[in-house]
Amino acid sequence: MTQQESYIQKLFAERIGGINYGKDTEIYKFEKIKRAKAAAKKEHPEVQLIDMGVGEPDEMADMGIVAKLAEEAAKPENRGYADNGIQEFKEAAARYLKNVFQVDGIDADTEINHSIGTKPALAMLPTCFINPGDVTIMTVPGYPVMGTHTKYLGGEVYNVPLLKENQFLPDLDSIPADIRKRAKLFYLNYPNNPTGASATVEFFEEVVQFAKENDILIVHDAPYAALTYDGLKPLSFLSVPGAKEVGVELHSLSKSYNMTGWRIGFIAGNTLAVKAFKDVKDNNDSGQFIAIQKAAAYGLDHPEITEKIAEKYSRRHEMLVGALNEIGFKAEKPKGSFFLYVEAPKGIKGGQRFESGEDFSQYLIREKLISTVPWDDAGHFIRFSVTFEAGGLEQERQVIDEIKRRLTDVEFEF
Repeated sequence: MTQQESYIQKLFAERIGGINYGKDTEIYKFEKIKRAKAAAKKEHPEVQLIDMGVGEPDEMADMGIVAKLAEEAAKPENRGYADNGIQEFKEAAARYLKNVFQVDGIDADTEINHSIGTKPALAMLPTCFINPGDVTIMTVPGYPVMGTHTKYLGGEVYNVPLLKENQFLPDLDSIPADIRKRAKLFYLNYPNNPTGASATVEFFEEVVQFAKENDILIVHDAPYAALTYDGLKPLSFLSVPGAKEVGVELHSLSKSYNMTGWRIGFIAGNTLAVKAFKDVKDNNDSGQFIAIQKAAAYGLDHPEITEKIAEKYSRRHEMLVGALNEIGFKAEKPKGSFFLYVEAPKGIKGGQRFESGEDFSQYLIREKLISTVPWDDAGHFIRFSVTFEAGGLEQERQVIDEIKRRLTDVEFEF
């Protein structure tokens, strides 16, 4: 190590490891998956790896959205900074909440603001509320960004497990009194990643009451809210009476409109919380490209685009669930999201044992060239994603049939 490198090593903030930054030898879950995939491809170059772990859409955005982007990008008036967003997008977001989720009374001026995707919004919200010693309640398994930034700010994270026996909804009564007293934020995500579980109106009503009793802001992360199946209507937390008094909801066009790389979403709900987000955001970025906001507004006014996408995912879920259950899994089609969450087997009869979801996931990659994502936060599960590459129904069937073929030469023990 050079003298300059030694000097820089001493400057890192404790929140990212301090003087030990970069020295951590632990290999994280997604890096293990990446390495296992590379090794499996090298060892079996003749076999195509089936990637069921990718958590992003497999198709481009609707051509109407793409055309709108091209049209607006060519206009000189759209070239400048967007700052906290354009009115056209805010109003489209309000209409979207009304038309798709039956959310009434949202003020586009004071209760909605755009974000450069949902992830930055989750990262910024703790800055609005968390002081050292404050608590953010998170659900696990789940998306950790808001918890990570809570810790960066000297706050604490309290994890509530999502268990199968509770339909993967958090048990509000299990949260200790001292945590409730110190908590400021409570993160929820339905339809849920990774479990695929959906919330109910009754559950959201309980959440509203819980928030009021404990002076907690609810942050409902809803990127999959419009991707619902089998008669389940899209449900917004903000559609429940009293929700706007106690919370905000984050929407993204990434998953519901195949717009992951476009980085556009919005926050809606409590006026004070949205105002605080605007102020913090104003010190973090200069807004998303106006042409993208206008293309997104077009998409929000055409929810039939999402309905068509949901039909594809629903069909794929049914095929995958059917195939896995024939093999011996106990898979249940989710009512929303593009994730299928299933318990990992205990092992192979008369052979290898799987002590965790990660063990089984690594086995699938190495031996079967099928990539999934393991989750061991609350039981041993793996997550399949139905966003796999396939150009139409016939190719979808081929992928599912190949998965079934690869898994039928062993007998799993559950």
